[in-house]
Amino acid sequence: MDLHWETELAQLLNRLSDTQQSLLGLLDRKREMLLTRDHTALSALLPEEEHLCTELQACHDRRQQLLEQAAADGMPADSIRSLAQSLPRGESQSLKQSLDEASKRSRLLRHQCVAQWVAVQRTMLHLSHMVEIIATGGQLKPTYGKGGAATSSGALMDQAV
Repeated sequence: MDLHWETELAQLLNRLSDTQQSLLGLLDRKREMLLTRDHTALSALLPEEEHLCTELQACHDRRQQLLEQAAADGMPADSIRSLAQSLPRGESQSLKQSLDEASKRSRLLRHQCVAQWVAVQRTMLHLSHMVEIIATGGQLKPTYGKGGAATSSGALMDQAV
């Protein structure tokens, strides 16, 4: 039974490791495409991103199945780490390194995803400000005031200027 748990956990961690490595590679390529503003290539990454999301979901689902099975067998079921630690010492030690590496890759993935999200959001904000400048002719209308029409209009929206 213990060998079964070690094998099942090792298979899950190997699948997760492969998926995380692929996702890190994809994020590296995506970062380069963002830097070079290669929007066509970015769009082409969508099928690969969807496949990796499906793989991560499959790993999550398998993790849940293993934890439910562990709970039914009276073993620790709050996390894969606690389940691995409940195995005999030699088996839990071999899984500990895989768990630690998966945890490190997970932190790195979160960091890279947040960094790319921030870069894209700042780009969108910059573009939004540029469109606003073009639309208003570069002059902001007062937020508060009494009546009166705007003294300027945008060349993009209003050809009267």
